[in-house]
Amino acid sequence: MIKYEFTAIIKKDLDKVVSTKTMFLSLLAVPLVLTVLLPTVMIVSSHFIPQEENVKYAKLLKLMPVSELGSSLTETLTRLMRNYMLPLFFLIIPIMASTIMSASSFVGEKEKQTLETLLYSPLSLKRLFQAKTAASFLLSMSVSAISFFLMLIVLETELYLTTGTFILPGTQWLLILLLLAPSLSVIAITLMVRISAKAQSVEDAQQGAVFLILPVILLCVSQFGGIFLINSRILLGLGILCAVLAWVFLKRAAANFTYESLNALI
Repeated sequence: MIKYEFTAIIKKDLDKVVSTKTMFLSLLAVPLVLTVLLPTVMIVSSHFIPQEENVKYAKLLKLMPVSELGSSLTETLTRLMRNYMLPLFFLIIPIMASTIMSASSFVGEKEKQTLETLLYSPLSLKRLFQAKTAASFLLSMSVSAISFFLMLIVLETELYLTTGTFILPGTQWLLILLLLAPSLSVIAITLMVRISAKAQSVEDAQQGAVFLILPVILLCVSQFGGIFLINSRILLGLGILCAVLAWVFLKRAAANFTYESLNALI
């Protein structure tokens, strides 16, 4: 019975995202723009750059790591996007996806006047917290995985049509998808569930997501400004740091998740 209630809460939260048009469109729009539309525009544009401009870009790109230089401008740009630009976008996607659901996890129940019913379920408060967290985490990882494979299919197809070659993802993508993305998702979820329990509306809770994305935006600015270039060592260090923070935040969030903390919502 308890196991059924646990999975029922997860299914209910996931169904809510799919059935709510604004939330569902937000989940689709941001990943599509970051991982498909923007890279497509850059690849197609590079293929039609005039020859004289092509030479200028080629001189500039020679300043980049030798390992990223391809046989053509389009191939080189694709390598740079995949290894330096797109990985940072995949730090934004799990944060965005997880906060969309977790921001409304409890304040949404309050707005629909279903929170009291939820608290009377056979689940303990700990299991209730785990169910809410699991639903947001599953959604976040699903969006990240789908975005990655969609990006891979689209970019490889476009690259083959324009240059006749394929470029396989580097090892840094394993660190992003298996370590960084899950850790960032857990951090965002635990923080947003706590904010959600104190917010008066879903909009108030979702505004807190902006502050979670700011560090990633600063990382993007540093990357594009040439302050440093991400590599596997940097990603591994960030991944370990985020994993430790995720574990600490999850433990603290679970400990602070009490009936008293939810009384203000009822």
